[in-house]
Amino acid sequence: MIWFAVLATSLGCYLQKIVGLSIPQRYLAAPRIQTVVGVIPIALLSALTAVQVFGHGQGLAVDARAAGLAFAFVALLLRAPFVVVVVGAAAVAAGLRAIGVGA
Repeated sequence: MIWFAVLATSLGCYLQKIVGLSIPQRYLAAPRIQTVVGVIPIALLSALTAVQVFGHGQGLAVDARAAGLAFAFVALLLRAPFVVVVVGAAAVAAGLRAIGVGA
């Protein structure tokens, strides 16, 4: 059963790629399309981050991951280097879990 899902998903991805390549260039050059294409990765990454931070099984949870995200947000506002943002957020979340807060 799992191989059917893998093959069906692979076929779907391939067909989607073919459809994308067959769209005429004049449609893709429209300013509105260029704007939407520019923000889609941002929206997808934001949604993935929200699901990974606040998702817990079938529900929502606020735990140490949320504190790590808050640290990353503040560090980005202060224009900290990317390494500081990532390592700092991980350290905040790990530190809170180590002391038993939001485990």
